[in-house]
Amino acid sequence: MLLQIALIVSVLLQFGAFFITISLIPKTRFNSSWIMVSIGFLLMALRRFTELFNVFTADQSKPETFITNWMAVVISLLMFFGAFYIRRIFQLQDKVDKERKENEAKVLSAVIKTEEQERHRFAKELHDGLGPILSTIKMTNSALNKSAENSNNQQIIQKTDQAINEAIITVKEISNKLSPHILERYGLEKAIKTFVGGIQLTDQYEIQMNIQLCGKRFDYNVELILYRIIGELFSNTIKHASASKIDLSLLSYHQKLELMYSDNGIGFSTEPKPVKGMGLSNIHTRVKSLDGTIEINSRKNEGFYLKVKIPIS
Repeated sequence: MLLQIALIVSVLLQFGAFFITISLIPKTRFNSSWIMVSIGFLLMALRRFTELFNVFTADQSKPETFITNWMAVVISLLMFFGAFYIRRIFQLQDKVDKERKENEAKVLSAVIKTEEQERHRFAKELHDGLGPILSTIKMTNSALNKSAENSNNQQIIQKTDQAINEAIITVKEISNKLSPHILERYGLEKAIKTFVGGIQLTDQYEIQMNIQLCGKRFDYNVELILYRIIGELFSNTIKHASASKIDLSLLSYHQKLELMYSDNGIGFSTEPKPVKGMGLSNIHTRVKSLDGTIEINSRKNEGFYLKVKIPIS
């Protein structure tokens, strides 16, 4: 009687081990070897089930049969606990991977934040340091302009004044690129529209925009990184794609920000591995720092498509 109960328990344990192993198949990314192991567990569970029927009819007085049945019980017990601890190992590995990804995202975020702080500091130095100096030179040059009599001197002063004006504009542009003040003051939507508006002034590109943020403001780090990504994408298209049309979409829904960008340029091949360079590695790094996902599709002479999803609180 004891042996029969033990065999019933062993059948249950064997099926339990099978269900544990089959639940781990997705974690092994459907590895063929693990699938075969799971099938082996199923077959052994079925064998235990048939042995349970045989035990009621077979002669249990033989020492060999008695020992074999108890060995089957012990094997089922060991396989169940083995499968149970394998699952624990997978769970621990998932936890370690999750912590590793979180730490990587924190490190990348800190690196990017430090980089942006240096950009901001340098932009401030340009704006507050070099800007007033150029303005003073312009004022001095204007004073010279009033007292000048020689037409040649007038021409020199006029060209100097023009060069100073261009220098002041250039300093403002560099300062804004290093640290976009409009982003900090008015938010992501206004900053993107201002940036894209400057590109459309060239009349070389047909740009379609669909920005639906409902006037929301997000964490400044998220806004800044998305602004940098969009700037990198436009830069890639202008420098490398030979495109005439650009589509940009930025949506906020279900606690996510979704960026979609495409152009009709020459594209590039992503096989056998994604193309490095063209700022794509920087984009990957920035998206990863926000724990986001990125999808890139492109083929030669078939344009470029990118989708980024970033979780937001």
